[in-house]
Amino acid sequence: MDLNQRAERLANTYADAILRLSYTYLKNTHDAQDVCQTVFVKLLTDPREFESPRHERAYILRMAANTCKDLLKNPWRKRTCGLEACMEVPAPEAEDGSVLAAVSQLPAHYRTVIYLFYYEGYDAREIGQILGIPTATVHTRLARGRAKLKEILGGYGYEQTV
Repeated sequence: MDLNQRAERLANTYADAILRLSYTYLKNTHDAQDVCQTVFVKLLTDPREFESPRHERAYILRMAANTCKDLLKNPWRKRTCGLEACMEVPAPEAEDGSVLAAVSQLPAHYRTVIYLFYYEGYDAREIGQILGIPTATVHTRLARGRAKLKEILGGYGYEQTV
C-alpha cells in the first residue's frame, strides 16, 4: 500500500474518532484538528504493523490522548487565551504621563522586550527564543529600555542616590 492510500485509509477510518477524543480533552475545534494532523503525520512517518484493526485503533487513540495531554502541559497554553476572550477585554488606553505611554515612546527593540517581560511575564530566555536573539541581548535591551524609561518618566519611582 503506497503512502497516499495509507493516508486516505487512516483519515477515513480514524479522523472522526481522533477529533472527538481530542475535542473532549481540549474543548477547542482548531486544537483538536491540530492534534489530528499531528497524529497522522506521526503515523505516516513511522509506519507500524498491528496485530489487528482493534489493536491499531487502540494505539492511534492512545497516541491522540497523549498528544492532547502534551499540549495541555505546554506552558505556552497556560499563558494564552482564546480570541473570543481577548476580544472582550479592551486594549489599555495610554494616558499622558503613564508608564504605558512612556513604554510606547521607546524605540521598537526596547519596547518589545519591555512589553514581553513586564506585561506578558516572559523571562529573558523565552523572550530570546521568541525574538530569535541571544539571552544576553535581551538583558542588555531590558537594561537600556529601563534607563530610557527613567529618562522619559523623569526619574519617577526611582530613588535618587548621591
